[in-house]
Amino acid sequence: MAIEQSKLESFIALTQQAAKLILETVQKDGFIHVFSHLDADGISAAGIIGKALFKLDAKFRLRITQWVDEKIIDEIIADKPQLVIFTDFGSNYLELLNEKVPNSKVVILDHHQFKNDVKNDNYVHVNPHIFDIPGATDISGSGVAYFAAKAVNPENVDLSPIAIVGALGDMQDKNELRTLGGLNSIIVEDALAANLLKVEKDLMFFGRETRPIHRALANSNSPFLPGITGEEGASAKFLKNLDINLKEAQRWRSLRDLKPDERKRLCSALADYLLSQGLHFEVENLIGSVYVLIKEEDWTPLRDAREFAVLLNSTGRMDRPSLGLAICMGDRDASLKEANQILEDYRKSINHYLCWVKEKPERMKEFKNIYVIYGDSFINEKIIGTISSILVTSLQNLEKPLIAYANVEEENAAKFSARTTGLALHKGINLGKIMQIASEKFEGKGGGHNIAAGAQVPIDQIESFINLVNDLAGKQLSGENIESQNNT
Repeated sequence: MAIEQSKLESFIALTQQAAKLILETVQKDGFIHVFSHLDADGISAAGIIGKALFKLDAKFRLRITQWVDEKIIDEIIADKPQLVIFTDFGSNYLELLNEKVPNSKVVILDHHQFKNDVKNDNYVHVNPHIFDIPGATDISGSGVAYFAAKAVNPENVDLSPIAIVGALGDMQDKNELRTLGGLNSIIVEDALAANLLKVEKDLMFFGRETRPIHRALANSNSPFLPGITGEEGASAKFLKNLDINLKEAQRWRSLRDLKPDERKRLCSALADYLLSQGLHFEVENLIGSVYVLIKEEDWTPLRDAREFAVLLNSTGRMDRPSLGLAICMGDRDASLKEANQILEDYRKSINHYLCWVKEKPERMKEFKNIYVIYGDSFINEKIIGTISSILVTSLQNLEKPLIAYANVEEENAAKFSARTTGLALHKGINLGKIMQIASEKFEGKGGGHNIAAGAQVPIDQIESFINLVNDLAGKQLSGENIESQNNT
């Protein structure tokens, strides 16, 4: 769906205000602090702003963190930077910032739903929701950062591939054939025009550039292939029956190596197989849009933008976000090599946690209106979002949201991650509002998108919080406006 011209122009004008403040600070030789979220989108956003500042020869520091808290505020107060930039978060902390650092110059480049805006001449708040542009599907945090960077200097169009990586990492490819739409489509057009990107229609299996074909099929959860997913031997046999060689000149072939006739045979055979299993819906997930970053080397995880996003996400979730930042800003040597190892460790951690959840039924409970994963102190709180995303995808035709939590003992807090599906959205679910309202009842903080959100609450309030989320989800499903009533 095309963006209304007036909304687009208003959004662009706001990014230009942010760019103006950034340029004025640099011209005065001011020091800039950049804070960003630790997921793929947040790291991409920080990388875009960092690269733009680097080109200006600015004095700046990048910091990746999970949320804005009193420690971040204290750091700002102590360091007295001439400008603070928040990317991929910040909108929900406007009131806190205005209370604690009202005289600081602040730029917020975010795309999450927020409750209240703040009028402060020192602040430039850029968020698509201000103009009723959906931040969950039409533009990511890195996309907002990209528009600001392009307003700083049009030559920053060379950062468009990183914004595409961030959008895909935020799973904004919700349009037909898994394409990016809304404001994201403008970024795609920029990248295409600059000869930095090509978009291909292909089989949608992760590892198109890097995994042997049989492993790509065996590791697939979307689409789920009964009898093949999780079974490398069965996958290899399936391919051999189609006369598709697994190797060429002693090198494992990946999906990108398939010849047109092989690709056609494989696609037809997979569609027939899924139909024979009664999985009609999964057939639609076979083919989609692949975003190829043509300046990146073949057969590397940076060539396919979705693989690039997973690599970045792994560095943030495994406490090595500096590696992801370095890659976004151009390092293709030591940082990339180390990040590839981090990615392997990340995958092992995810499999370990998923097996742990599935071992005992009580670790995943069904309530009337939600599912809950009890991660307690076992699941790493930085990976809980990934776990909830995978599980909500694996539960077919899910009509209820899924929330998962992990304890952050040193903070005496529980980190909640909430995910849902398009089916639940159509029924009225808005997780961002649920998590925001429920967390505030227990002196916590929460928010996000309608389809994906998060919160943090005191550990001793976990059960009460879950019960309230269940209640609020039920009210939304019955058509009630949860913001218009005093939910207790």
